[in-house]
Amino acid sequence: MPHVKPEIETFARIKVVGVGGGGGNAVTRMFNSQIKGVDFVAVNTDAQDLNHAKANVKVHIGKNLTKGLGAGMNPDIGRQAAEENRNEIQDALKGADLIFITCGLGGGTGSGASQIIADVARDVGALTLAVVTKPFSFEGKKRIAIAEEALVSLRDRVDTLITIPNDKVLSLIDKNTSLVEAFSIVDDILRQGVQGIADLITFPGIVNVDFADIKTIMSEAGPALMGIGRANGEDRATAAAKSAINSPLLDISINGARGVLFNVSGGADLSMNDVNEAAKTITESIDSEAKVIFGATCDNRLKKGEVKVTVIATGFGSGRNNGNGNPVIIAAGNHRNLENLMPRKPAVNVEIIDDGEEWDMPAFLRRKKDKEKDDKK
Repeated sequence: MPHVKPEIETFARIKVVGVGGGGGNAVTRMFNSQIKGVDFVAVNTDAQDLNHAKANVKVHIGKNLTKGLGAGMNPDIGRQAAEENRNEIQDALKGADLIFITCGLGGGTGSGASQIIADVARDVGALTLAVVTKPFSFEGKKRIAIAEEALVSLRDRVDTLITIPNDKVLSLIDKNTSLVEAFSIVDDILRQGVQGIADLITFPGIVNVDFADIKTIMSEAGPALMGIGRANGEDRATAAAKSAINSPLLDISINGARGVLFNVSGGADLSMNDVNEAAKTITESIDSEAKVIFGATCDNRLKKGEVKVTVIATGFGSGRNNGNGNPVIIAAGNHRNLENLMPRKPAVNVEIIDDGEEWDMPAFLRRKKDKEKDDKK
């Protein structure tokens, strides 16, 4: 009897919310990239910016408060504007299983409205991930202070927080790069952070990674990191895995991680040995009692002979103990009850690392709450 695979929507409904100018730019890039299985929402106080954004749904907030203008680097205005149109935001988000909130921190709308949107996302019962940027140093101490304050507030409102310091981009681009191009690169980094996780869920696999797998790993205690590596040629899987877990800009290493999800992508020539070599490289560095979930995907978007390895690692310094001293390796997609294995808890902060073809992004890291209650179960 043939196996009928359900449509994407039966697994998880994903919505990406771009807040403010930077978030709107990132959502426009993602919309133009035609990412499958994702609905896009743009939220802004600035009517002109919102008009130029591309999204499935647009929510103009604070019309009475700002009269169609921006929030002027005032997060209080951003928060009030979102509260003014809270019901419209809720209508745009309802029905989602996973919500990404993306914005540039330091301004008024992104820094303020994102907090209210995160509250609404929690109210509708969605797993919520924020992917945000911190300002360039040259943007001034005031904007940096606004961003830092917004981070503190936002991280308590979301399940996972991915923070990208814009200053790190300066070490990756040519000194003659224009200001417009530099900000364009930042917008694209936001896209990469969201698309990297969304692709894991929506892209069909030989061994499929689904929403339950994402929830399981994001629920692990401790700080976290995300990495993407690509490689061609001999030992391509090993090289791609090393690129995913190592970076000169990395604030932490994968050493000691107790929860790891990795996906190996390649063309029709992707072999079992590729998956095995990637797994060996990754599991050599993690806690001996870690839980490991893996997926494998044939991706025709990759270059000929190329392998891509995506890694999400969590649970540094704490986590569940399986008691046998060896990593527990689970083929993703074969365990549909994985979302029940670990309770969902708020606020893991994730680091994005990439291999240079996509950008390197170090992190704002934070330990989650103690899991003693869970360990007693």
